[in-house]
Amino acid sequence: MSESASPPSPVSGSAGKVQLTPADWIKAATEVLVDKSIDAVRVDVLAKGLKVTRGSFYWHFQDRDDLLRQLLKSWRDAATEQIISRFERSGANPEALVRELASLPFRGQSAVNSASIELAIRAWARRDEMARQVVDEVDAKRLSYVSQCFVALGFNFQEAGMRAFLLYSYMISESLMRAQGTETQRQQRREFVERMLLERA
Repeated sequence: MSESASPPSPVSGSAGKVQLTPADWIKAATEVLVDKSIDAVRVDVLAKGLKVTRGSFYWHFQDRDDLLRQLLKSWRDAATEQIISRFERSGANPEALVRELASLPFRGQSAVNSASIELAIRAWARRDEMARQVVDEVDAKRLSYVSQCFVALGFNFQEAGMRAFLLYSYMISESLMRAQGTETQRQQRREFVERMLLERA
């Protein structure tokens, strides 16, 4: 059920407090999603956690569904669009990009946080059409980009697509099963995957 109301003037929890932005609400919603579930992402819960009234929420969002749409858009932009844009600006050659992509699950706490958010969103997408559509779009965009890297390395379109799928599957698996093996073993797995995917028959 959507929660909605006409937006009153923004209200903060105490006099002089800096007014919250939409990004603050999205961040809070994402944290609740990760720590609990999508069912716990409710306006009253978020307002209590942020120590503000519900009126602040409705100043920025039409209703709960609007917040959820913007949460998904924020995740898509941060976890896909911005990363691809950064890679494209780097000017690295395709082989270096493949190695860079394989290294993403190893980026310390940032990688841990990203994996936690992704897992929570994928769990949400299993039972929600809106979330599923966004996850499908993200998967397609990522796979297309990785496939282009392999095409640039000289692989035909079909083989590039298969290699892209293997690399993407590896990245997700390494992110979600980071407790499997020692740091040395994880590094060895990464090097093996890179050699296998970049090797020409």
